[in-house]
Amino acid sequence: MFGIFNRKCSVEESGLLGLVEDRHSHILYGVDDGVKTAGESAALLEWLYGLGLKSLWLTPHVMEDIPNTTDALRLRMEELVAAVKPGPELHLAAEYMIDNLFLGRLESGDLLCMEDGQVLVETSTWSSPFDLPDILSRVMSAGYRPVLAHPERYRYMEMEDYGRLAGMGVRLQLNLPSLLGYYGDTVQAKARKLLSDGLYSFVGSDCHGLGMLRKLYSARVLDRKDADMIAHIGERD
Repeated sequence: MFGIFNRKCSVEESGLLGLVEDRHSHILYGVDDGVKTAGESAALLEWLYGLGLKSLWLTPHVMEDIPNTTDALRLRMEELVAAVKPGPELHLAAEYMIDNLFLGRLESGDLLCMEDGQVLVETSTWSSPFDLPDILSRVMSAGYRPVLAHPERYRYMEMEDYGRLAGMGVRLQLNLPSLLGYYGDTVQAKARKLLSDGLYSFVGSDCHGLGMLRKLYSARVLDRKDADMIAHIGERD
């Protein structure tokens, strides 16, 4: 598929972004620890569009420390869409920390989801909620399908844990920066293993700012095999 991948090359050079949908970003400005201004959001979206990206999900944090409301996020989304043209097609969901706020929103049905009731969730990088499988089962019993953000980053998870989650029906989302080594060798190795095993359903940038992403996509490299597998993520679902 990737004729340019006779050697390792950058994401920017590869054309990979024209073949994937970014399912995880913090580009909706002024709502979390991601992009702060409308101008930076516009610049990021213009740059990504220039690299071929056609579709992007805005997934701001919702957690006890950042208790964004659904109505406020929808309003900010409307403001951004009105201000940025042309660019990737924009969609709004949220990234929910599995905490008491999330459980309350789940109970009330107040969740910003992707299509088909898919809800992006995360946990602490270092420790799991005590009853994570039970919580995920509750999410599914309520009619949603959990998508676990950047599972390769969870230090407490081993490969058998990912297999069990996938067997439950939980979908897994790759952070592309993980595969580029942004979070270190251990996370990169786990990402490669999950990718080669076909356990990812989605890919995202987890972008929090233009400078970080521009540096990653222009300086870090992928090989042909990894790029081919990323382009086919989700086809086995």
